[in-house]
Amino acid sequence: MIEDRVETFDAIIIGSGQAGNPLALALAKEKWKVALVEKGALGGTCVNTGCTPTKAYVASARAAWTISNAPKLGIDVPKSPKVNLKFIKKRKDKLVNESRLGIRKSLSDSPQISLIRGTATFLDKTRVKVGSRVLKSYKIFLNVGARARIPEGFEDVEYFTNSSILQLEKVPENLIIVGGSYIGLEFAQIFKRLGSKVTVLEMGKYLISKEDQHTSEMVREVLENEGIKVICGAKCLKGKNKKSGGITVTFQKEEKDKQVSGSHLLVATGRMPNSDLLKIEKAGLEINKKGYVEVNEKLETNIEGIYALGDCNGKGAFTHTSYNDYEIMENQLFGDKKKSLDDRITNYALYIDPPLGRAGMTLHQAKESGKKLLFARMPMSEISRAKEKGETQGKMEVIVDADSEQILGAAVFGTGGDEIIGSFLTAMYGKLSYKTLMNSVQTHPTVTELIPTLLQQLKPIKN
Repeated sequence: MIEDRVETFDAIIIGSGQAGNPLALALAKEKWKVALVEKGALGGTCVNTGCTPTKAYVASARAAWTISNAPKLGIDVPKSPKVNLKFIKKRKDKLVNESRLGIRKSLSDSPQISLIRGTATFLDKTRVKVGSRVLKSYKIFLNVGARARIPEGFEDVEYFTNSSILQLEKVPENLIIVGGSYIGLEFAQIFKRLGSKVTVLEMGKYLISKEDQHTSEMVREVLENEGIKVICGAKCLKGKNKKSGGITVTFQKEEKDKQVSGSHLLVATGRMPNSDLLKIEKAGLEINKKGYVEVNEKLETNIEGIYALGDCNGKGAFTHTSYNDYEIMENQLFGDKKKSLDDRITNYALYIDPPLGRAGMTLHQAKESGKKLLFARMPMSEISRAKEKGETQGKMEVIVDADSEQILGAAVFGTGGDEIIGSFLTAMYGKLSYKTLMNSVQTHPTVTELIPTLLQQLKPIKN
């Protein structure tokens, strides 16, 4: 029996991630009465298990690598660095807590917002239940995020996810990582640099399958040069706890049975949306075969008054795309209604070292577009600044529409790549001719000064 007392709000936001929190504050500013429902820690994936904590670990791992490689630059180091994972975790936790407290203060400073703790489930298209409370609104915004997907064969094994591995206080002796994409590779390099022996198992033929094979091969080379063992084409993966402690993962490669044993296991085989926790069928919401809530370019679901933002809509799995979803939603509600998903250019980074920055299409995607293409690629080893830093691994490449002269895509894999990609992205959003960037004068000595030189090398390429 549904409780007699129903609490009515102007808006219900389920999830306090990078779209939910700013939306709650924006609605409150417009004097909306808002219910913000959160089942876990404030801030969503980015603050708690994503960007903030992992990049803190990347920084510590980078420091260990810098010390170990200092002799190459003429700096003698008496001993190899001593890693204190307990302190690294403590530093990470401090950064995470500061972010959470900042969010909590912002929300508590707004009397229009009611923060409600618990898991929300739909009763129908206007009502949700949280514990014993029933909330009602004709505007419901889903920002429920995603979680680690655990494949068959690992249900009964002791494993870590991207979230739980951040709670370790001792460096794993021998870490097996199942999954050779963005999350798996970042943790592979982090823990290798902190002192673990690391093996990466990937089902596909090559790592980070969304990237072009050339990029994948360069990434693999970087990781293997650091001593990370990479095994691609590993099929029929299964995990088993060892009686003596640790984990064994069995798999097939080239029709032969193989196995790898280690002290710890990280499962990094992708993400799945948290939409399955909402009982969305009671609201009549449509989801796709992967569980993502279907939305149009305005983030509207098939049910009037219900919207999906952030990772759960499948239109991006990043903090910047989630925040952009908020910007689109705010514009649709209170602005000129001109912002939409159609405006967004794909961009992201792989935070191994050196990082990979990506904007727009890959070469494979561009070839499938049927457009007349120009393409150029240059190695980082040709850049003075990279040589001076002793970090010459990687490449820079760009794809141009020969007819419109606009940049379709670019990749910067090398020192500073996650920042440098912004130059290409700015030109793409500005719809500039590549010649504008090609004729620009960039600061010397920087890695960015390769961009004009790269664009001068553009040549036609066949689809």
